[in-house]
Amino acid sequence: MSGKRQDYISWDEYFMGVALLSGMRSKDPNTQVGACIVSQDNKILSMGYNGFPKGCEDDEFPWERDGDANETKYPFVTHAELNAILNYRGGSLEGAKIYVALFPCNECAKAIIQAGLKTVVYACDKYADTAATLASKRMFRAAGVELVEYLHTGREITLEV
Repeated sequence: MSGKRQDYISWDEYFMGVALLSGMRSKDPNTQVGACIVSQDNKILSMGYNGFPKGCEDDEFPWERDGDANETKYPFVTHAELNAILNYRGGSLEGAKIYVALFPCNECAKAIIQAGLKTVVYACDKYADTAATLASKRMFRAAGVELVEYLHTGREITLEV
């Protein structure tokens, strides 16, 4: 009898993979962000991606990034983190961990803190120097939320569907 497989993916690879795969559901032509909320015992509790709220049809709202406020996606899109929190139907998220493709904005940081999530694992922090991200980090520090940069392994995972 041989030993167990050694090339299986880690929990972090698994949950970040779920977050990234979830982001692929986004219809946003520029930015696809996914989130995966996980319990302390490594069970997936909820997922989300950036998109318009229920009942707001993707073809009736703007996806543009530039223009007058009501002609851009920004006032309408619900971010992945907030969608994952709102999609959860099981009660408290106290102590859970969230895996996100992109570091949370200040509005999502508020929701993460209020929901009781204790750890944020993020794959990318490309807006690190923006006011929204700096505010997020300040609030996370004040609330005792652990911030963990995902360490990319370079492993390529291919899905056949």
